[in-house]
Amino acid sequence: MSAYSDLMKTPGVGRIIAAQLTARFPSGMLSLALLTHIERVHHTYGAAGLVLAAASIGQAVAGPLTSRLMGRVGMRPVLIVTTAVCAASIVLMALMVMPIPLTMAVSLVGGLATPPVQPAVRTIYPKLVNSRLLTPLFSLDASAQEIIWIAGPVVITFIATQVSTTIGLLVCAAVMVGGGAWFILSPELGRVRIPPSKRRFGAVLRRPTVMLSTIVGFLLVGSCAAIEAGVIANFNDGGSLAGIVLAIWSLGSLAGGFALGSVPIGPWALTRRMLIVFVGIALASLWITNTWWLAALLVIAGAGIAPALAVIFTIVASSVKFSDTAEAYGWVGTGQLIGAALGSAIAGFLIDQYSAIGAFWVAGAFAIVGVLVPLIGKRWHPDLRGRDASPIPDTEPVPVQPS
Repeated sequence: MSAYSDLMKTPGVGRIIAAQLTARFPSGMLSLALLTHIERVHHTYGAAGLVLAAASIGQAVAGPLTSRLMGRVGMRPVLIVTTAVCAASIVLMALMVMPIPLTMAVSLVGGLATPPVQPAVRTIYPKLVNSRLLTPLFSLDASAQEIIWIAGPVVITFIATQVSTTIGLLVCAAVMVGGGAWFILSPELGRVRIPPSKRRFGAVLRRPTVMLSTIVGFLLVGSCAAIEAGVIANFNDGGSLAGIVLAIWSLGSLAGGFALGSVPIGPWALTRRMLIVFVGIALASLWITNTWWLAALLVIAGAGIAPALAVIFTIVASSVKFSDTAEAYGWVGTGQLIGAALGSAIAGFLIDQYSAIGAFWVAGAFAIVGVLVPLIGKRWHPDLRGRDASPIPDTEPVPVQPS
């Protein structure tokens, strides 16, 4: 735990983690807020699903584009514009009753304008700490983001059911603006400028490590999305139980991230962590009707999630030039979004056919492929034991500006 103690003593680390978590907090609320609001206004979950799909498409397309744009015009201008547009789209959907096609268009714009906070902060991290603390920092980040998925759904469900769905969306917009402003005004954001990449758009995917990370991230998040759908379907008659089990699952990820955060990353790191996820899912699927069994085994599955994400972030950082890191993280994020959409969709189909267990079959399938991909691609997985995990320096100096 000494590494985490050293991290918290490093100037700016605690502040930037708190700011970016606040800015990203709406990620854990917005889907549920939109789902409940559109269903309440239009009385159909089908319409709500279309609106959410439009937002997801926009987010998937925008990820690498807005991330690369930060190297051209700067992080703050991109974050300011995207935060304003995204928040405005949420407010518009909250206050105006529009036909479904128009609502989908507004949702698509909001998705396209999703603030690229994750790529920005993960590009900043290597400039805040030395190479020894970079892996623990990525692990701390991956673990801390579980707070978003534990508290976010609870907060928005309470507001939407006890107050109003309109207020729920307005709260999402307010947190996005407030957290975004805190992050944008952070001194650390002003001290680092991403140099423009000299490579054409998408060329970073030719880096085998980036492609490996994108594929495994797709499989990991697809598995998680299927588990979430399966748990909700399994406790359809007792919604509070589903929330409790999902919260316990997230706590397992939080604990796993802290426990493995300081473990050196070798060539088998991603395979081993994905194996933990698969074993937990496989065992949980044996007795999903037993709440205690399901919760306990999902803790095991969860213990591999944050550590796997931390490895993904770290090996990407160590494999690309600093000017390409934001775009690389944008592609990784796009892979995760596509995984979430496909995992949920396939799980939903199998739930209709075979009940909740079908979703666990989907989750297990995603997870076992997630074990095999880094196993087969081991030669592209960096061995960072005793090595600097910082991005490859660009050939020209990286300007550092006063905040």
